[in-house]
Amino acid sequence: MSHSPMLASLSRHKLTVGLLVLQVAFTCAIVCNVASIVGHRLAQMNLASGVSENELTMIQSISVDESANQLAKHDADLAALRAIPGVTSVAAVDSLPFSGNNWSNGIPLVPDGPSITSATAYSGTPSAMHTLGLRLVAGRAFQPDEYIPLDAPHDSIGLNHVASTIITRALATKLFPGQDPLGKVIYPGEGPVRIVGVVDALLRPTLDESESAGFVTLFPMLPDATDIIYVMRSSPRDRERVLKDAQRVLAALDTNRVLRKPQTFSQMRDDYFRRDRTMISLLLAAALGLLLVTAAGIAGLASFWVQQRQRSIGIRRAVGATRQDILRYFQTENLVIMGGGVMLGIVLAYALNVLLMDHYALQRLPWFYAPMAAGALCLLGQMAVLGPALRASTVPPVVATRG
Repeated sequence: MSHSPMLASLSRHKLTVGLLVLQVAFTCAIVCNVASIVGHRLAQMNLASGVSENELTMIQSISVDESANQLAKHDADLAALRAIPGVTSVAAVDSLPFSGNNWSNGIPLVPDGPSITSATAYSGTPSAMHTLGLRLVAGRAFQPDEYIPLDAPHDSIGLNHVASTIITRALATKLFPGQDPLGKVIYPGEGPVRIVGVVDALLRPTLDESESAGFVTLFPMLPDATDIIYVMRSSPRDRERVLKDAQRVLAALDTNRVLRKPQTFSQMRDDYFRRDRTMISLLLAAALGLLLVTAAGIAGLASFWVQQRQRSIGIRRAVGATRQDILRYFQTENLVIMGGGVMLGIVLAYALNVLLMDHYALQRLPWFYAPMAAGALCLLGQMAVLGPALRASTVPPVVATRG
């Protein structure tokens, strides 16, 4: 079928066609970036934390008495929590994945050298790795004589005196790509720290748009601050009971404390991503509304053109055009308009993505979102024009004889 009549027809409606092309282009650009943002957030929400999520409960204890020996108080608390029926392991930690309490530092590989990346620094009592369910994939755990007090009242100066660290596989790959990290030295503080072990995965307390979600270091430093998190491991069915017993036990041991955020790890994860779920819902609703408006615009314009072209359609039928020819004509015409719109839309999508990266630190738009959005919009256009095209194909040849 020759496309010259089609192009001539479109050229007589430059303004209408141009507006529709712009509508499709803006829809394509917005849908591309919405899909990218939603896809990235969903991927974050499904990241493995690296801990035994369905077995953990935690409670934050804030001591009012700052003059007391915090290490001794923590030991007494841990002993009491360990005695609760159903608790298989308990530990005191300074932070956890999704807790929001992030202490991170740069990781140079030479003294006073440039930082390769930043990593979260976790610390905890010797039972922390077992309690959290971390999986050691290389090296060893910390030895008892390697632990030192965190010395939080003095600006975490303990970090300058640790001799060993355990890092995540993700951080090991970043620092030493293609190499065995065991025995390598890093400089998170003033002195050298040797890598003695590698765990499979552990997420940071807060996640961002970068690739560093799994960049974590573990240090053998005993938390000695007045603000501490107690983590208890038990079977999933015992978690709620263990949490209630823990509150009762800790309150009885020391009335000069405040107990905050008693919850399971699953609840903490759910709370952390609550805003993300709301944002995803709003973005999807906005994108769906934009697609519906675009589809309505395509269908409305096609219906108008069918009404305006009744006589020309009848003439084509009279000279031998079949119903399939008429249907194909309108669908091809729509495909030309949609094609121009999505090509311009892909350019706008990457321009919008650059703007979002500059102002909101979002990730780069993956290449495959552009063809996916283009294909989806072209399919939407074909579906939207199908009804008017079918009505056009039913126009009888006798219409050509009418005035």
